[in-house]
Amino acid sequence: MDPVIQTVDLHKNFGRVKALDGLDLEVTAGQVHGFLGPNGAGKSTTLRILLGLARASSGTARVLGLHPWTDAVELHRRVASVPGDVSIWPNLSGGEAIDFLSRLRDGGTDRAGYRRNKERLCQLFDFDPTKKGRAYSKGNRQKVALIAALVADCEVYLLDEPTSGLDPLMEAVFTREIRRLVSEKGATVLLSSHILSEVEQLADSVSIIRAGRIVDGGTLDSLRHLTRTGISFAQDQVDVQALQGLSQVHDLTVAAGRIKFNADSDRVHEILPILGRLGVQGLLVAPPSLEELFLRHYGDALPPQSEEAKPDGGTHRGRSRPSAGTGA
Repeated sequence: MDPVIQTVDLHKNFGRVKALDGLDLEVTAGQVHGFLGPNGAGKSTTLRILLGLARASSGTARVLGLHPWTDAVELHRRVASVPGDVSIWPNLSGGEAIDFLSRLRDGGTDRAGYRRNKERLCQLFDFDPTKKGRAYSKGNRQKVALIAALVADCEVYLLDEPTSGLDPLMEAVFTREIRRLVSEKGATVLLSSHILSEVEQLADSVSIIRAGRIVDGGTLDSLRHLTRTGISFAQDQVDVQALQGLSQVHDLTVAAGRIKFNADSDRVHEILPILGRLGVQGLLVAPPSLEELFLRHYGDALPPQSEEAKPDGGTHRGRSRPSAGTGA
C-alpha cells in the first residue's frame, strides 16, 4: 500500500539555517502517526511543507499522491489542519470563523449534515460560537481551529500541537473525536505534539525528529524495547547485593525503605521470577513510556537552546526539553 504522506530526503533551508536535513517520513492510510521532537527540531516546518505553505529546498513531499506546492488547491479540499499557534479574526464570531474556514475548503456550510456536526462539536468542546474572536482565550481560539478541522469530512488531518491551551477534559474530547474519525471514516492523522501521553494514547506509530531528520520510528511496541521499565518494592530482608549482580538490573537505589531499579523492558520476564523467590513485598512495575524514549534521544545530548528558522528566514529560540507549548 502506498503511503498517504511521504517525504524523501526532504531539505528546507532558511539562509544558513537548516530546518530540515534529509527528512524521510511515511504515514500509511487509516493510521494515527505521532510526530515527536523538541522545539526547533523541524516539525512545524515539515507540516508547512506538507500543506503547501512553504516550499522545500530539495527532496520530495507527497500527500495523497499530490505535490503540496503545485497541487495546493486540490489538496486543501481533502486535508484539514490545525496550526501550532492559532490566531482568529477579532471581529468575527467563533461560529463565523469556523464557517469561513470551511467555505475555503469546499463551500459546504449550507449542508444540514455540516450544521449538525458543527453544533455537536461546539457542545462537546463546551464552546460558545456567538462570541467575537477578540473575546476568546487561547483555549477557545484553539477550539475554533479544532472544530473547523474536525467538522470537515477529510481524508487527512495534519495537527500541530492541537490540544495546546485545552484543559484535560477537552483533551479527552479531542482524543475521542480523533479515534472516531479513524475508526468510522478511515482518516489518516499526522499528530505533532509535545504531550507524550496524548501521542501514546492515540498513535499507532511514531517518528522522532531531531535536527531536521528522523532519528527513530516504528510502532509503539517495536520502540518500547529501547526503554527500561522501573521496578520498586519494600526493602524488608532483601539482599541488595544479590540484585546488583544481575545483568538485567540498572541504576539500583535504596531510599525511604524501598529498593528501586530499572530493568531492560525485554528482560522483565526474567527478573520477576527472581523477585518472587526473594519474597518481595509491595512490588510496583512502571511500564516504559514515550517520555523515556523521547529523553533517550534528547536528554543530555541537546544544547540548552536550539534554533528553528521562521518562515521569514529569521530564527527563534526553542526549548530543548519536551513541553506542551506551541510551535515546533
